[in-house]
Amino acid sequence: MVHKKATRARGRPRAYDPTTALTGARDAFWRHGYSATSLDVLSDATDMNRPSMYAAFGDKRSLYLQTLDGYIADASAFAARMLSHEYSLEEGLHRFYAQALSVYLAAGDSPRGCYLISTATTEAAQDPEVGKKLLNGLRVFEQAVEARMRDAKAAGELDANADPAALAMMASAVLHTIAIRARAGEPRAALEAIVDTAIKLICGNFRR
Repeated sequence: MVHKKATRARGRPRAYDPTTALTGARDAFWRHGYSATSLDVLSDATDMNRPSMYAAFGDKRSLYLQTLDGYIADASAFAARMLSHEYSLEEGLHRFYAQALSVYLAAGDSPRGCYLISTATTEAAQDPEVGKKLLNGLRVFEQAVEARMRDAKAAGELDANADPAALAMMASAVLHTIAIRARAGEPRAALEAIVDTAIKLICGNFRR
């Protein structure tokens, strides 16, 4: 009986969409945390039974690592769009943080913060590969901001003595702060006040 089911399953084309399934898994990990997300929860979230889920993505850890890769790639593309030269550095930062808060405080859901910060910081202590992905994800934003700040400095948006690398680290630290505070339930108004103050320090105090 088991062999017949397996034979039929192998003969069928895949009936799932990988992107949709990974998104469902990511949201489950995001909501419950890696350790507390059971295989039953993941099966429901991906709309796949366990054998199909294993065949498509591997075990729970492998599935989680793939969701991290997808999130980091999306975050990189998102940062590039928000920090486009179409906007001034100050406007781009405002747009970026505003959109980040929209994700961290998604309507109709409990405050969830940043997926990377909310889940990977705990797992990184026990899993070196998660730690590497976490560090890479943190650097993605810093590198994007630093490149944009170097251009802003060259264009006179920042003072000639401004340090783009240091300012990018500050901008990244602000992102981590609002992600954690959002997860903890800090009101949006308070988070926006943190952002406004930080952008003034980054752009206002250094502008010519």
